[in-house]
Amino acid sequence: QVELVESGGGLVQPGGSLRLSCVASESIFSAYTMAWYRRTPKKQRELVATITNTRSTNYADSVKGRFTISRDDAKNTVYLQMNSLKPEDTAVYDCNSLPPTWNWGQGTQVTVSS
Repeated sequence: QVELVESGGGLVQPGGSLRLSCVASESIFSAYTMAWYRRTPKKQRELVATITNTRSTNYADSVKGRFTISRDDAKNTVYLQMNSLKPEDTAVYDCNSLPPTWNWGQGTQVTVSS
């Protein structure tokens, strides 16, 4: 079973940036479309961004133009560069394949607040 470990979250002011990382425990990661998701206590987990194994990307309308997903298969890592952050981006961010295949990790908390 692949294990996923997310990191890079934190508290940032509106307009700020963060870079999230997600490391998978096995190299099988490289065969999968990977995705970042986010969740809040009031909302179900939503899909934020995806990247195929050929580096094709897709984004939710709410983050398009602000977030960038990338991957480094040699490091079994997927990234999410988040710029121009807004308070509504506050959430716990998780990564997994698309559709989700593996157990969810702990996620990383992103809080956007002044």
